[in-house]
Amino acid sequence: MEAAIGVASGLIDGVVNLLSNELVQAYVASTELGLNADKIKTSLFYAQDLLQQARQRGMAEDRPGLQGLVQQLSAKADEAEDALDELHYFMFQDQLDGTKYAVPDLGDDLRGHTRHGRHALRHAVGNCIACFSCSRMPQDNLDDGSLAVDTNNPHNATKPASASRSNAGPADKLTFHRVAMSKKIKLVIEQILPLCDRVSELLKINPPHANNTPIVSRKRPIIGSTTTQDTLYGRRDLFEQTLKDIITTSATNSSEKFSVLPIVGPGGIGKTTFTQHLYNDKRIDEHFSVRVWICISTDFDVLKISQQILSRIEGSNNANQTSLDQLQISIAQNLKSKRFLIVFDDIWECTDQSWENLLAPFMKGEAKGSMVLVTTRFPFIAKMVKSINPIPLEGLEPDEFFTFFEAFVFEGKEPEDYQHALNDVARNIAKKLKGSPLAAKTVGRLLRKDLSREHWMGVLENNEWQNQKNDDDIMPSLRISYDYLPFHLKKCFPYFALFPEDYSFRNLEITQFWIAIGVIDKDEKYMEELLDNGFLVKGNDRWGEHYVMHDLLHELSRSVSSQECLNISSSVSFRADAIPKSIRHLSITMEDRYEGTFRREMVKLRSKIDIVNLRALMIFRAYGENIDKILKETFKEIEGLRVLLVEMSSADSLPKNFSKLLHLRYLRVSSPYGLSEMSLPSALPIFYHLIFLDLQDWRSSSNLPEHISRLVNLRHFIAKNELHSNVPEVGKLEQLQELKEFHVKKETLGFEMEELGKLTHLGGELCLRNLEKVASKEEANKANLALKRSLKTLTLVWGTDQAVAGATDVVDGLQPHDNLRELAIEDHGGGVGPPCWLCHDIPFKHLESLALAGVTWGTLPPFGQLPYLKIIRLKNIAGVRIIGPDLGFIHLKEVEFDGMPDLEKWDVGPNCHSFPNLESIVCKNCPKFLALPFFSDCLVPCTKDIHYPNLSKFLVTECPQLPLPPMPYTSTLIRVLIRVEVGDSLGTMSYSGDRLVLRSYGSALAFENMGKLDSISFSGGSTIPWAELPTLTSLRQFLIEEDPGFLSMALLSNLPTSLTSLSLIDCENLTADGFNPLIAAVNLKKLAVYNTGREGPRSVAADLLSELVVASTTKLLLPAAGCFQLETLDVDCISAMLAAPVCSLFATTLHELVFSCDQRVESFTEEEEDALQLLTSLQTLFFWKCPGLPSLPEGLHSLSSLTELQVVGCPEIRSLPKGGLPASLTKLYQDSLPLGLS
Repeated sequence: MEAAIGVASGLIDGVVNLLSNELVQAYVASTELGLNADKIKTSLFYAQDLLQQARQRGMAEDRPGLQGLVQQLSAKADEAEDALDELHYFMFQDQLDGTKYAVPDLGDDLRGHTRHGRHALRHAVGNCIACFSCSRMPQDNLDDGSLAVDTNNPHNATKPASASRSNAGPADKLTFHRVAMSKKIKLVIEQILPLCDRVSELLKINPPHANNTPIVSRKRPIIGSTTTQDTLYGRRDLFEQTLKDIITTSATNSSEKFSVLPIVGPGGIGKTTFTQHLYNDKRIDEHFSVRVWICISTDFDVLKISQQILSRIEGSNNANQTSLDQLQISIAQNLKSKRFLIVFDDIWECTDQSWENLLAPFMKGEAKGSMVLVTTRFPFIAKMVKSINPIPLEGLEPDEFFTFFEAFVFEGKEPEDYQHALNDVARNIAKKLKGSPLAAKTVGRLLRKDLSREHWMGVLENNEWQNQKNDDDIMPSLRISYDYLPFHLKKCFPYFALFPEDYSFRNLEITQFWIAIGVIDKDEKYMEELLDNGFLVKGNDRWGEHYVMHDLLHELSRSVSSQECLNISSSVSFRADAIPKSIRHLSITMEDRYEGTFRREMVKLRSKIDIVNLRALMIFRAYGENIDKILKETFKEIEGLRVLLVEMSSADSLPKNFSKLLHLRYLRVSSPYGLSEMSLPSALPIFYHLIFLDLQDWRSSSNLPEHISRLVNLRHFIAKNELHSNVPEVGKLEQLQELKEFHVKKETLGFEMEELGKLTHLGGELCLRNLEKVASKEEANKANLALKRSLKTLTLVWGTDQAVAGATDVVDGLQPHDNLRELAIEDHGGGVGPPCWLCHDIPFKHLESLALAGVTWGTLPPFGQLPYLKIIRLKNIAGVRIIGPDLGFIHLKEVEFDGMPDLEKWDVGPNCHSFPNLESIVCKNCPKFLALPFFSDCLVPCTKDIHYPNLSKFLVTECPQLPLPPMPYTSTLIRVLIRVEVGDSLGTMSYSGDRLVLRSYGSALAFENMGKLDSISFSGGSTIPWAELPTLTSLRQFLIEEDPGFLSMALLSNLPTSLTSLSLIDCENLTADGFNPLIAAVNLKKLAVYNTGREGPRSVAADLLSELVVASTTKLLLPAAGCFQLETLDVDCISAMLAAPVCSLFATTLHELVFSCDQRVESFTEEEEDALQLLTSLQTLFFWKCPGLPSLPEGLHSLSSLTELQVVGCPEIRSLPKGGLPASLTKLYQDSLPLGLS
């Protein structure tokens, strides 16, 4: 019922807003209607206020008569909003065309009566035309001398000389039927007022203004510290880590008397159970002298909580004290010398002041290291109370959850036929519960009643668990969170049901959706509020910040919106007969397949719900031609849409009435790849109410429909830059809040600078291109950039042709507003210096990013006037020798110099702060650059950690005179790229925190700053400090490749014991003398030693294998484990490997054997065949580039563990061994399969 009141209240609000428009108000009061708009609004306000108060006090529950009246009121308010909205639409059309069709007739002249008479005649002649004005405007002479705009003109607005017809049909304007409209508005207003009176009368029976009427509140169960669940299922690692952190923090954090650790998560996720197990753990009991558990719930009363704390402290007898001061004194005295753990379970509400008051006595303690644990559903509470980072609890992992699920269903008594009769159904049910322990308990109670497959299938298919009403069931538990939301969030939350599960919500799209359907009036930070209340989780991806809703909360949104909102999935069967008639918002999630009943039920849907007056139709994901037809037929009568999301693969993808959707506010049109010639619908320009147009995923033609600038209410245009730059006469879109690009064009009308001047609401980013076509400062001034206070990022780009007379001062006319945060200027020439607004007394003191590229000013701006600058990028600027001394700010984070042929020095001056926040330095193509600030101090140990303490990225390429310290310079660096000239080639060092790649790099390295290094790869004579290798305790992989100067494997004797993989490839002068991998790499699992091009008789691998045999047979310093642990071996000498002493070494450990580039082998000897049989653990055998090998080993079939055989680059192998292949083989691959191997 509360949801119904919310809908009615919102609809009434929409009607009131429309009646507040001066033109609409005048029309309602005109001679044709004779209504008093103020009186109507007064009645609506009164009814709305009574509804709000009734909702707050729960007066509407269990009153079916009131519920029926509220639904009638909603329906009439819906009709009134539609009628007034339609009237408003035609008023916009009048304004655009200079016509007077919808001008109110105030009866003050003969012309008004004549106009009304003419409309009455037209109405009489065409009485078969529906009041919803879907007929076309006749292209004849109009009564006021104006002509309707010819929207059939085939010439595209951005390319006047070329035809660009849309395949969605012409965009004819709609006709205004004055008489029908007047009658409809008068009738619906006359019907809505009595309903308001009746609702008001019913509500006044129980006056909402009575002060003693309590606000509705749900009581929460009180839960103690004793758990009903002896076993903690899942989260074992998190539990142990949390327990360790609690004890460690309390033992080592001597600076704090106590810490506060919140545990936060949605209802039913197991916060209390997790905390109970912590509380009752023996290690916690031994560590803390006092433990207290308090269940707070929805009543955060400091006095009552303090009484409970005192009553639970051993030896206290003043718990009934009613003086908070005395209570706190007693608590402080009892805890004075004790280390305590206090749990505040299930906090729902709390203010900063109340929390501080509650904790006051804990501050008096003398013992250090006490702990307060808080459990809550609400991230904003966790954020408020925390002193250490909260622990977010999410659903159990699938395997852990299923174990818990089974344990609860069967209580340890699993039926005999469970595995073959019920296990598959149980797993499918468990998947739906999304890891929620409380959901498992709810479903478990249902399943336990009847262990038949039929009953379980019914629970699975009907989601019966969602309908359970007991307080300890999952949906009632989550519903309490919803009930606790403020009303403005309750109105917004149900509409999440329309989106698919795991949908990534962008703040702008969902906020504009709410505005479009009339839930809110303007942009608000409601997503952040829902985040703080635990209904959303924030994330980031390559597209930016987004929000995600937990699956069970998504189910809750479907539950509370079930009478208004419906989501249908094409892959899940649904019954149209079960859908409420009241559905006003519909979404369809298209999957790769759709149920056979989908078409039939969609046909039924037309007669089940009011298709004509649907407010939202949202179709997610791609669909094919067959689905196009189903959807087009189902929604052919649709007219009342405010929101439409659709993918367009052809004109048939759009609803039949697309061009008649005059109420549309929110439109998202996407297209698949491969349809580059398809145009946008030509009807777009007639959607005058449209406020949000999303073409982000439009992948077809970038030509916009003609007259797109008629979208006078458009606020947000989400699209690629090319579409933004193609809007002609964009200045008519005065409400527009984003325009990524604007291209100045003199050859086409509508792309002059004055178009920008009218867009005072622009925010975000704006790029102006082709500025060489602007002739003067006066012309540039027409853009009014200084008035765009919401603009945050501005890019000014000149082209190559800058010969326009007087253009040198154009940039002076492009001064942005003082609020600007990021500025980029590209290719501005003329040699006249920076613009005046970047020379003296720079107005935007809070500029954070400045990028200059290709400018020929001779001097640079005074960076010292930009104290908050975080990013500076200078590229392709000649003539600049010195930067500074004023570029040395405490806030600087990123510096980039690229293509600066004359740059020699970056002078920071004597007052530089050593760049405490600098994170990135990039220097490229600066051939004369001599030094970076402070790098001359790098070799002085006492100053090393002072400079660049947060540097994480350092890139230097083609700066031959720039001296560098050993790299990485500090342990904070996680990305380093250095390219230096080495003869005719480039030496390279690439470091990414866990990986180091060296190519012909001879400069010094700082292994002491590579504590997390996992992999080293070097080649071409790179220099490595071999003696420091043991310090790399995380190193697991080491590759040396194409290094003729690497002569002795004795250098590898100091390999760290963490190493598991060693590869020596194409080191043609290498010898194995002095290397004992039994000692050097006791944990080595993979060894690769081969030369790809050697044809001579010698093999390094052969030498190494001989050394291994000698080392093992003479028992030379065997590792403590007593055996060699190698699992993968890659060598270039089959004969050396397939020797009995060698194979005996690896008999039980070797799983993978690769023979690479053996140019010598011609056959397998009997001794080699026998040796191969010793490898009893071999699973993979790989022959790679052994061109002379004529056949596979004959005894291959006897390798009973072999599962994979690959043969690549061995053209002489033309048949299988006579004995065949082992029965264990599951994978066989040969690059050019001969006939014999088929």
